[in-house]
Amino acid sequence: MDDFLPLAFQVSGLVLILAITVQVIALSIASIRRTNFARSQHQRSLELLDHRVEIAKRHRVTHEKESLSWQGFRKFSVFQKVIEGGDICSFYLKPHDSRPLAAFKPGQFLTFKLDIPGDQQSTTRCYSLSSVAHESHYRISIKRVLAPKDRDDIPPGKSSNFFHDFVKENDLLDVKAPSGNFFLDVTKTTPVVLVGGGIGLTPVLSMLEAVVAHGFQRDVWLFYGVRNDDEHIMKDYLDELDKAHHRLNLKICYSSPKKDSRINENYHYAERVSVDLFKRVLVTNNFEYYICGPPPMMESLVSDLKDWGVPTEDIHFEAFGPASIKKTAVPSLQSDGIKVTFQKSNKTLNWTSEAGSLLEFAETNGVVIDAGCRAGNCGTCLTAVRSGEIDYLNEPGERPEPGSCLVCVGVPKSELVLDA
Repeated sequence: MDDFLPLAFQVSGLVLILAITVQVIALSIASIRRTNFARSQHQRSLELLDHRVEIAKRHRVTHEKESLSWQGFRKFSVFQKVIEGGDICSFYLKPHDSRPLAAFKPGQFLTFKLDIPGDQQSTTRCYSLSSVAHESHYRISIKRVLAPKDRDDIPPGKSSNFFHDFVKENDLLDVKAPSGNFFLDVTKTTPVVLVGGGIGLTPVLSMLEAVVAHGFQRDVWLFYGVRNDDEHIMKDYLDELDKAHHRLNLKICYSSPKKDSRINENYHYAERVSVDLFKRVLVTNNFEYYICGPPPMMESLVSDLKDWGVPTEDIHFEAFGPASIKKTAVPSLQSDGIKVTFQKSNKTLNWTSEAGSLLEFAETNGVVIDAGCRAGNCGTCLTAVRSGEIDYLNEPGERPEPGSCLVCVGVPKSELVLDA
C-alpha cells in the first residue's frame, strides 16, 4: 500500500502535466488561428484600402481631365519648332490663355483646324502626341509628305507641308482637346511590345515615355522600323533610354541599310518588322501589342499575330491616312447605283463601289464635310443619317451612336439621306 501511493501520485502528475500540455497546445493553436485570421483581415483591409485609393485616384484623374478639357477649338502658341531629321519636325505647343492643360492617354492625338493659304475652306487634320503628358505643353511630330516620284496625279501632303513651311514659332493654331481610342493603359503591369513604323513611332514614343515616367513596372520591347539612317529619328534619345532601363529592349530594323551602317550600332536587324522576327527574338507571344505604321506593315503584323495565337484583345493598332488597315471585310454590295442624298447640299447622286468612302464620294461631287484622320478614329466627320443604313470599310475606333455615321470609312448599305 505504501509503495502504491507514490506511483499513484506519479500517474496523477503525468496526467495533470499532459492535460496542461494539451490545454497549452490548444490555446496556442487558437492563438495562431486568431493571429492568422487577424492577419488575413488586416491584409483584406489593406487590399480594400488600396482598391478604394485606386478608385479614388482614377476618379480624381478623370475629374481633373474633364475639368481641364475643353469643347471645340482652343488657341495654342508654337513656342518651339525642332527639326528631328528624316523629314520630321516636332512642334511644341502651349495654351495661349495660359490655363492648365488637360492630361491625355499615351497614344492619343490632337485635332487641328488649319487655314492654308490659297484654300477657301479650313482643313482639319489629326496628329499624334509624341511625348508624355506635361502640365505646360504638348508635342506633336510631323513628317513632311512629298509627292510620289512616279505619280504626277498625287500632290504632296497639304497639311504636313503647311506645318513644315509656314508654321513658325509664336504662331497661333486652333486645337481640339486630346482624343482617340488607341492608347496604353499605364496602370497595367503586363509585358508589352510597341511597334512603330516610320512616322508611326510618334504615338508609340508617347507610350514609351509614359511607361518610363511611371517607373517601369513592366517589360517593354520597342521595335522601330525604317528604311535606313536617313529616316531614323531620335536615335540618341532612344539609345539613352535603352541603356538606362534594363526592362526596355530596343530593336531597330532597317529594311534597306546603307553600306556604311553598322549592325548593333546603327541598327539591329536588316529586315522589316515582322512576326517571324518576333518569334526569333521574343521567348513567348504572351504580350500586349501596340502597333502604328504604314498600312501594309500593319496588315501583315495583325494577321500574322492572330495566326501566332495572340488573342485579338491583345492586339491594338491605329491606322492613319485614307489607306487605313481593314479590321473587317469590305462590304459586298448587291449592286452599284445606290442613291445617296446630301440633304443640306441638295444633291442626290448614284454611289458606286469605285467611288470609295462616302467622304471621298462627297468631296468628288463638291459636298464639303469636315474630316480629320480619314481612318475612323477622330470623329471629325461625324454626320447625321436622316434615313437609310451604312456599312464600314474598316471598323471605326469607336462606333457612333445610332442615327450618325463616320463618312470617312462609311459606305451606303441602302438608299441613304445624310445631313450634309
